[in-house]
Amino acid sequence: MSKKERIKKPFYKKWWFWVIAIIIVVGVNSKDDDIADTNKKENNSAVTESDKTGSNEKKEDLKAEEDTKIEDLKAEEDTKIEDLKAEDTKIEDTKAEDNVPTEYNSALKKAELYAKTMNMSKQGIYEQLTSEYGEKFSKESAQYAMDNLDFDWKANALKKAESYAETMNMSKQGIYGQLISEHGEKFTEDEAQYAVDNVKANFSENALAKAKSYQETMSMSPDAIRDQLTSQHGEQFTQAEADYAITNLE
Repeated sequence: MSKKERIKKPFYKKWWFWVIAIIIVVGVNSKDDDIADTNKKENNSAVTESDKTGSNEKKEDLKAEEDTKIEDLKAEEDTKIEDLKAEDTKIEDTKAEDNVPTEYNSALKKAELYAKTMNMSKQGIYEQLTSEYGEKFSKESAQYAMDNLDFDWKANALKKAESYAETMNMSKQGIYGQLISEHGEKFTEDEAQYAVDNVKANFSENALAKAKSYQETMSMSPDAIRDQLTSQHGEQFTQAEADYAITNLE
């Protein structure tokens, strides 16, 4: 080999080798960072979804508890109904007419009894009279009873509203919904509106009682409790009532 011929350097001493090596290292580190970020986001997302799921489950549990209380009230009412059915009660101010079938007059007496002692709605009494699990009167006799029963249904709706306000700490809108519900009291909208307009209840204190329940049983934050109190799918309190409740939480 000629002396003039240059001696070749090893490839790891060439400048381009180190440039390539640096590019490869940077690319690998960047990819690792991206993977780490992705895993972190996925973990955070999983935690968030878990928190949301747990919170929703707790809300459902509390709502189920409230539904159970309503069912208990209905069960208590059913017990009273059974007691009435077992009694041989006579209503003096319901006069039998000679030209009216005995069954019709019997239905009328029962209807008045339910109205006076159970504070039931007109539709609720009709269904009780005709039910296979109730009085089993014919539809004709039950209809005669309702057509001839002169009663203050708004007063009954008001008494029911007072019961829900005192025993269930319900909101005004929540009570209204229960009064008109086909699965509830079956009062007319006018009767229910009269009831909630005239019920004497401190709904701010009711909201506070509900807020304490959420705080104690579900460990919810004040903001979450406020949302639940005002939600149309929750307690349906007004914003002012919910604010009062949160302000007075311990």
